[in-house]
Amino acid sequence: MNLQDFKYFYFVGIGGIGMSAIARYLNNMGKYVFGYDRVKSNLCTELENEGIKISYIDEIESSFSSKFTRQNTLIIYTPAIPSNSKILNYLNNNDYQVLKRSQILGLITQNSQNISVAGTHGKTTTSTLIAHLLTFAQKPCAAFLGGISVNLKSNYFNSNTKDNFPLTVTEADEYDRSFLTLNPDIAVVTSMDADHLDIYGTALELEKSFFEFIKKIKKGGSLIINHKLKTINAKGIKIETYGIETGTFQARNIGIEKSKFVFDYFENNKFWSKIELGIPGIHNVENAVAAIAVCTKIGLEKAKIIEGLKKFKGVKRRFEYILNDENCIFIDDYAHHPTEIESLIKSVKLLYNGKEITGIFQPHLYSRTRDFANEFATSLSLLNTCILLDIYPARELPIEGVNSEIIYKNLKSPKKFLCKNENIGTLLKEIKPQVLLTIGAGDIDTFIPQIKKTLENG
Repeated sequence: MNLQDFKYFYFVGIGGIGMSAIARYLNNMGKYVFGYDRVKSNLCTELENEGIKISYIDEIESSFSSKFTRQNTLIIYTPAIPSNSKILNYLNNNDYQVLKRSQILGLITQNSQNISVAGTHGKTTTSTLIAHLLTFAQKPCAAFLGGISVNLKSNYFNSNTKDNFPLTVTEADEYDRSFLTLNPDIAVVTSMDADHLDIYGTALELEKSFFEFIKKIKKGGSLIINHKLKTINAKGIKIETYGIETGTFQARNIGIEKSKFVFDYFENNKFWSKIELGIPGIHNVENAVAAIAVCTKIGLEKAKIIEGLKKFKGVKRRFEYILNDENCIFIDDYAHHPTEIESLIKSVKLLYNGKEITGIFQPHLYSRTRDFANEFATSLSLLNTCILLDIYPARELPIEGVNSEIIYKNLKSPKKFLCKNENIGTLLKEIKPQVLLTIGAGDIDTFIPQIKKTLENG
């Protein structure tokens, strides 16, 4: 399929982080881009400001133009769209060409050198950091990311504004096996923790999918994989590991200086000392090691990499400071898996040793809450005070007996609360947190302005 054969591109679920990156790419290429989404998010507003027309009503009459035909229009959808979507069912039933987002990404990147970052967590920060280092070093590239880069100010970037780019950085999403449409030259695998069990059923099936992704690496290509993970013998590719104090690529002597994480980097005979990372977190030091390994492989200079790491500002909603003053520290994070939450809280405790840590967590998906209730309770128990909100359902219908209480009952935090969204402000006035974390992948970020105002007013 040649994307040039189509005049119009219609996105079902255009507000998704991966969908919007491709919509931006096509819009920047001068294509006519339209779409539907259930909610008018900030990201949707940005797309509209960039000239993309979006409807928010799931009716074909409200969002589809008479100009669209089966021959001139390509439909792109996300698997997160509910199966009862009126628009998607109409398009499928009327023989429009309908492709998943991941299939389009595979087509876009098929003729470039591809760096693909996969993992149940860590992939967004690692892929964004790689894209930042490339652009900082003025290496021509394009990037399709799963978060909004603070440095690049987008989830899509193309340094040469041409349709064909020599080097592409992609976040390889395991959801619905989407990453199996990619063919990396260099692949990074950060983690394979059990997740998306509504799709895979078991952790073993998820792991098998990652092994299939590894097999998609081009002959002569490279795999850079976290040292903690199992891998497979994939003929024709070079397999190397990374980690803290171990692996082919290593971070050592991690410390905190002036509230910044610093570390030494080791790779064979290379030794770089006192590297400063622009974002906090031990887990982000590990992500940085993977990014350094990729960038040295493609020839970036040491000085550019080190300076780029220092100037990296991170990803929106990944350890993002909302307030950082003597009165209160307020950090927002997208963490929605127990391992991610544990890494976040441990990093905050290292940075703010001795301060009381309060966390507001909004569970994401009924199925994930059911599958990991005990693990969530263990991770969240690292907090001095834990506030649990109702589950954000996203694409799911309720599951009987599954609610935030199944996490709450096993929490060991000294103080714990079940809280309705509308009562957050009142509760925070009572608690007066020293360090506050908002945690979750749902719509908890929409509460941030009001929470910030509450904290500022004491």
